[in-house]
Amino acid sequence: MDIKEQFEKAAANSKNLAAKPDNENLLQLYSLYKQSTQGDVSGEAPSNPFDFVNKAKYEAWSSLKGMSAGDAMQKYVELVNKLKG
Repeated sequence: MDIKEQFEKAAANSKNLAAKPDNENLLQLYSLYKQSTQGDVSGEAPSNPFDFVNKAKYEAWSSLKGMSAGDAMQKYVELVNKLKG
């Protein structure tokens, strides 16, 4: 199975985890998924200082800038497998 197929399977599996991941793992899943599917973050960070959720998402995704889609997919698959137990 190639990495794209593994990634798609992991994305489907991420919705059926036994327990909801903690916030840190949720941010990792989000940022790796976005990096895999859309590449580097674009646009400005949220300007509302009280928009904590979107600011954290933006910063998590921005931290992966320059990572290839293939590497992000691999890390996403590894994280989902780790969360599955």
